[in-house]
Amino acid sequence: MASLQATSCLLFSSSSCSSRRKVITGAISVPKLPKIGLFTPKIIPSGGLITNPIPIEKNVVPITTIHQQQDHNEECNMTTTQRLYAILEAVCDRVEMHNNIGEQRNNWNTLLLNSINMITLTAATMAGVAATGDSHLGLKLSSTLLFSAATGMMVIVNKIQPSQLAEEQRNAVKLFKQLQREIETVIALRVPCEEDVEEAMEKVLALDKAYPLPLLGSKMIEKFPKTFETATWWPSRQHHQRKNRDGRLESTNQSNGWSEEMEMEMREIVKVLKTKDTEDYERLGNLVLKINKFLAISGPLLTGIAAVGSFSGFPLLAAAAGALATVVNSFEHGAQVGMVLEMYRNCGGFFKLLEESIESTLDESEVEKRENGEMFEMKVALKLGRSLSELRDLARKSSYSCLEGTQNEEFASKLF
Repeated sequence: MASLQATSCLLFSSSSCSSRRKVITGAISVPKLPKIGLFTPKIIPSGGLITNPIPIEKNVVPITTIHQQQDHNEECNMTTTQRLYAILEAVCDRVEMHNNIGEQRNNWNTLLLNSINMITLTAATMAGVAATGDSHLGLKLSSTLLFSAATGMMVIVNKIQPSQLAEEQRNAVKLFKQLQREIETVIALRVPCEEDVEEAMEKVLALDKAYPLPLLGSKMIEKFPKTFETATWWPSRQHHQRKNRDGRLESTNQSNGWSEEMEMEMREIVKVLKTKDTEDYERLGNLVLKINKFLAISGPLLTGIAAVGSFSGFPLLAAAAGALATVVNSFEHGAQVGMVLEMYRNCGGFFKLLEESIESTLDESEVEKRENGEMFEMKVALKLGRSLSELRDLARKSSYSCLEGTQNEEFASKLF
């Protein structure tokens, strides 16, 4: 009996101990907390610590990649600038080359003019002296040879037109210097782009084609075309106007300095250029071309007649024809008729280029891509030798003359 009681007491004590252990274990159990990212405190210059952790984004571009992109862009810009400088050096070389050749061909005109006139006058004098006597075979033969030499020299000189060649080189020097200043302005104002290089290259090639250096052959400018043609020294493809190009002003409004009134004004200016200035220079150019053709044929023809007359025993005819040939040659090359013709070609080309520039600008439908309207108007006024008020008055007069059915007698250009 006593043993049973002891066993029951032992079982009770063990169960109570186990229940207590469970209670204690449940009391001290701690719930799982969310994981907290560890961070390293950052020391700031003031000596304190930054205790707030800085989150790191996953899509941030590494600094090394940014530096590589910047280095690549700088390398591309440097290459473009170097290419534009190479074109600039070629342009400067062409300026010097055309300047030297222009001086040389101007000397040709003076020397050949004086030489031919002296030969012709000497031959005419010999023919006149031979007409006074019966037997002057030496004088007749000498005058015949001199007249023949003068005829050959006149044919060559009238073919190449040295005065016109010299004027071509002077115009080439002027236009290449203008291109040189444009390239220098681009380099000074901003970082050149690929379009600047392409445009400069096309302008150089267009000038080389417009003012070639060969005297003979297919590349030579035709001195006696069937009809008068203006010079063309710009690329056939007009480049679209780009926004804020070459230091152009950026307009704060959407019109970019343009308005309907200004567009109408530019169209009226183009109309005046076509109907007055360009048409007048084409008329004068055709007139000078006909005179030059007549003189170029008359000179060698007269010296040829003089050579035949001196050889055939008509010394008076030879002397008279030689004197007239001297007058014709002096008027043609002394007055530089070829130079005047080339001047008219250049002036006609200037007006044609201005017309195309205005029309290509107005054809651009997006006003933001045009050159600033106020800047463009000022450039047109300066090229025509007018103030802004005079340019607007000209457009107004042209518009009124069209409405009234009368003809506007005023030219657009006041320079030439």
